[in-house]
Amino acid sequence: MREQSLNEQPSYVQVFLTFARNSLVRDMTFRANFVIQCISSISWTAMNVGLYVLIFSHTQQIGPGTGWAKHEFFVFLGTTMLVNSLVQTFFMPNAEEFSELIRTGGLDFALLKPIDTQFLISLQRVDWSSLSNLLAGVALIAYSLAHLMTRSVNPLPLSPWSLPLFLLYVLCGVAIMYSLMLSLAATSIWLGRNQTLYNFWFYITNFARYPMEIYGDWLSPLRILFTFIVPVLVVVNVPARVLAQPLYPERSLDWWLAVFALVATIGCLLASRYIFQRALRAYRSASS
Repeated sequence: MREQSLNEQPSYVQVFLTFARNSLVRDMTFRANFVIQCISSISWTAMNVGLYVLIFSHTQQIGPGTGWAKHEFFVFLGTTMLVNSLVQTFFMPNAEEFSELIRTGGLDFALLKPIDTQFLISLQRVDWSSLSNLLAGVALIAYSLAHLMTRSVNPLPLSPWSLPLFLLYVLCGVAIMYSLMLSLAATSIWLGRNQTLYNFWFYITNFARYPMEIYGDWLSPLRILFTFIVPVLVVVNVPARVLAQPLYPERSLDWWLAVFALVATIGCLLASRYIFQRALRAYRSASS
């Protein structure tokens, strides 16, 4: 077998798979803790679903004329679970430890590694237990879609493109959430390890948990702010609409929003990359 050259570097996919395998081995070392975390996550999700079941026992829709009836909203809720689960699995454990890397000098070692620092900082840990919410989200979406497609009045029409588009926009939502998280975490360098701005991520992203119609029309300040400036409202609203409220040519506003989601994803990734690199240039070694 040919020996690997000393100058040959492993691919980023290989490095990520190594990170994922090491994280899984670490989680499986304490299996009881892993199982408890999974049960805890699913229990919290079940209580959240139970709350909305209670709400829909008193109303037909969330907002008159919005189209978000019980099962349409459960598609929305399941999409929220998918996006949050992926963010919590791959990115949140690393963002939470960023300030600790600065404090302990671990960022110095990351900067010396022959690999992109942002990649290393973002993906070196994987929280496998958070994937339990992804399975719960898939189950909720499947249940809701089955009901919508088989109802006797106005059954939901889905095209062959619905699922690929849904998956694409879920990934776009994850990318937007990651970009916002990375940008806020990077401010720890300027703030001297203080995570005050990073903690705002949890408050800002709460706006993505609800259909954008509840924030008023397009002239509403909140809707403008969290759609065009901090685009968290497109994170769940666009992929959920692909399944629960399919895009039609006559609904030009939905198509415009879908296109904007792609542009916002690219813009957020570029902006977060710039902020992260700018923050690294301001970093001073812990030993200096």
